[in-house]
Amino acid sequence: MSTPRLVPLMGYQEYPVAEMRRRAAAFYDEMRRRRTVRHFSARPVPRDVIEQCLRTAGTAPSGANRQPWHFVVVGDPALKREIRVAAEREEREFYAGRATDEWLEALAPLGTDEHKPFLETAPYLIAVFAERYLVAADGSRRANYYVSESVGLATGLLVVALHHAGLATLTHTPSPMGFLNEILHRPENERPFVLLVVGYPSANAVVPDIARKPLETIASFAC
Repeated sequence: MSTPRLVPLMGYQEYPVAEMRRRAAAFYDEMRRRRTVRHFSARPVPRDVIEQCLRTAGTAPSGANRQPWHFVVVGDPALKREIRVAAEREEREFYAGRATDEWLEALAPLGTDEHKPFLETAPYLIAVFAERYLVAADGSRRANYYVSESVGLATGLLVVALHHAGLATLTHTPSPMGFLNEILHRPENERPFVLLVVGYPSANAVVPDIARKPLETIASFAC
């Protein structure tokens, strides 16, 4: 077993308690404005903004520091069209019979259906892939650890970074999503995790009238 190479912690910033409270409250105020959007504008988004948000996603913690994620940014209209056609095919099967009545009832307040025009309208789609295992240069496999947890953390940071930059997102998860490997030419060791739709909301965008659970129902303190 190799000896770990440890270096001094750099970059950590401690704040006085009053400043901690102010920052925590300010960040919550910003994030409570975040809404999942299904009505997007076709307005272009600077590529460098997307790149910077992806760098933020890449700072996420991961099992054994394997960083088992890959992000494919899709802006080509032909590719977006191909993805929409494939996704809507799966969604039609989902709504027509694959989903249980209970599942459909849970989705009803959101107003979703098999039609996904946002997959073409939004300037960018970001397909997030989870690397199930590493493939060495000699073709051998090496395990990755806590893959779903790691990629989930990175995706969460990406959503936050995009919102912080002033963009709207939609987490789209047609099931199954294997068509993304084929369309985007991703290898066998990667599986699609989520498809993020990214852009500006349209001028007439609307969102479901829903509420988030209060703190006392999502957290408890054993102290």
